[in-house]
Amino acid sequence: MTHSTSRRAVLCGSAATAVLAAAGSIPAAGTAHAEGRGERRAKGGPEIGILLYDGYSLLDPTGPAEVLSRLPGANVTMIAERRGPVRTDTGDAAVVADRSIAEVDRLDVLLVPGAGNRGTVAAMKNQALLRWIRRIHRNSRWTTSVCTGSLVLAAAGLLDGRKATTYWASADYLESEFDVTYVAERSVRSGKIITAAGVSAGVDMALYLASLIAGDTTAKAIQLAIEYDPRPPFDSGSAADADPRLKELALRLLAESDDSHG
Repeated sequence: MTHSTSRRAVLCGSAATAVLAAAGSIPAAGTAHAEGRGERRAKGGPEIGILLYDGYSLLDPTGPAEVLSRLPGANVTMIAERRGPVRTDTGDAAVVADRSIAEVDRLDVLLVPGAGNRGTVAAMKNQALLRWIRRIHRNSRWTTSVCTGSLVLAAAGLLDGRKATTYWASADYLESEFDVTYVAERSVRSGKIITAAGVSAGVDMALYLASLIAGDTTAKAIQLAIEYDPRPPFDSGSAADADPRLKELALRLLAESDDSHG
């Protein structure tokens, strides 16, 4: 017996396929369908840029990218000082930047990820990156961050007098070094700036942002599409409830994984 498996067949049963085709979500049988990146941009969807810099945490940009790339007509681009692969804090993975900051003058959405100590400190001192962030922010619809990316926004002067969140271990630093009020929430909106807490909170923030851009129904559909229904095996993800010894171990693990490739 010969089996022929297409992407549509894998994702949709026959009944679901008929419903989606009727709704215009996928082409009916026999309908030509070709769409390149240029055609996507012509739809008027949001231009979303995610900044990469050496030492970022892998999920910080890629989690939100998984959500935001599903927005109708959206164009998500990884951006760095130079085109090419940019390594994470552990050094074990890299994401390719398709554009350099010199090539990007305007975005609808800017996202700045967080990093370990090495990457965050370097980004906060990188005047070229800070100038570019300020320039993009002037015309963006939304400027966002994940984890310690809020420290980079603060270093760029974008969080002065605002409420924001960050990685739990960086909260005191954010408040003591900048004119920022820390709020212990998964995401915090202040005007057109949305900051997310540590690493995994970027997915939550991206779904919230998706609802602001395309409405709650679309955001809910994206959440279902990526099957984001977290049920972690341990109830240990909140710093507010964590034992001091667990916090110490968590920070040691981060520092060791970061420094080992520094």
